Amino acid sequence: MDRRQFVTGVGSGLVVAPAMMRTAVTSVAGGAQEKPVILDANGEIRLTHPMSLIREVIASGTNSESVTITDPKVFGEAAMDAALSDLLAYDRHIREHSDLLIKATGVADIHQARSEGKLAIFYQLQNTTPIHKDFDRIDMFYNLGLRSLQLTYNYQNYVGTGCRDRFDGGLTVFGAELIERMNEIGMLIDTSHANMKTMRDTIAISGKPTIVSHTGCQAVYEHIRNTTDENIRALAESGGVVGICQIRPFLTDVHSDDNVRFYFDHIDHAVQVAGIDHVCIGSDRDHRVIEDSEEELAVLLEEEGAQFDPKDWPLYMPALNGPRRMEVVWDGLLSRGYSEGEVEKIMGLNLLRFYTEVIG
Repeated sequence: MDRRQFVTGVGSGLVVAPAMMRTAVTSVAGGAQEKPVILDANGEIRLTHPMSLIREVIASGTNSESVTITDPKVFGEAAMDAALSDLLAYDRHIREHSDLLIKATGVADIHQARSEGKLAIFYQLQNTTPIHKDFDRIDMFYNLGLRSLQLTYNYQNYVGTGCRDRFDGGLTVFGAELIERMNEIGMLIDTSHANMKTMRDTIAISGKPTIVSHTGCQAVYEHIRNTTDENIRALAESGGVVGICQIRPFLTDVHSDDNVRFYFDHIDHAVQVAGIDHVCIGSDRDHRVIEDSEEELAVLLEEEGAQFDPKDWPLYMPALNGPRRMEVVWDGLLSRGYSEGEVEKIMGLNLLRFYTEVIG
C-alpha cells in the first residue's frame, strides 16, 4: 500500500493493519525536514509502561504528554496523600529513565525534549480534591512541578459541578477564588469533566485562557462528557483550546474496525466552531495496544468501578489503538483536506501557543 492509498483509507474508514500503517506514515513524522511539534494535551504514560513503548511513542513524533499523576476518584485527605505519593513516584521514574523522559514545567522543556529525542512529561491532576480548600496546597503542588489542574471530575466538589451531577450548578465562590490564584501562579485551568455551566463560568471568570483537554463535540455525538458549541465558541473567543479525545464511546456508538472516521468528524466540527487556532489533540488514551479481551475489560472494571459501563467496551478505536497513533491522526487530517500548516496547528502548535501564554 502506498502513502496515497493509506491516506484515502483513513479518511474513508478503510481498515488497515497496524504494521502497514506504521510503514506508510513513517515519512510524515520522520522526514528529512525538521519534525513538526506534536503534543498531547492529555495522555497516559504509566509507571508500568516498558521503555520500548516509550521509544515507540517518541518514534511517532510525539514530543510531549500531559499525564494524570493520580486517581481522580479519591476523596478527602486520602486524595492529598495519593497525589503527593504518585507525584514523587513519577519524579523517581523520570530520573531513572532520563535518557528518554524529561519532567516538564514549561515550554523550554518541550524544546529540550525535541532536541534530545526525548518525551516531555507535564503533570496534571484531574480533580481539585487534593487541594481541599487550602490555597497553600496549590502553591505547594506548583512548586513540586504540577502545571495543570482540572477543576472537577464528574461530580460536585468544593470548586464546582461535574458533568454527571443531577443538578445544574456552576462554579462556587471558592472555585472563583481558586481560579484567581491559579491565574496568578501560572497553573493551567482544565474544565474537562465539568458540567457546561461550570465550564462556562470558568471561561468567563478566568483572566487567562483555559482548556478542555479531552472531550468530544456534543453537536456531533450526544454524550455527557462532550462539550456544547456554545462553550467551544466561548473557549476559543477567550484564547483557549479544546482537545478532541480518542475515547470511542464519547465519539460514536459504532464498534466497527473503520470507526476512526467519527473521530475526524469531531475534529472537523471543533475547527468549524472554534477556528483552526483553537483545536488540539487530547487523546485521553493509554499508549499500549489494548486487546479486546475479558482480561483487559476486567482490569478496566477494577480501575473505574461503578463509573464504567461494560457496554462501553472497547474504549478504543482500532486505527488509533497503539503507541504510534499520532502518525495516523496526522495523515487522517491531511486526508480531510487540511493543509500541512493547519495539521501542524492541530497536532501541536496551538497547544504550544497556549502553554506559552499560560505556563510560560
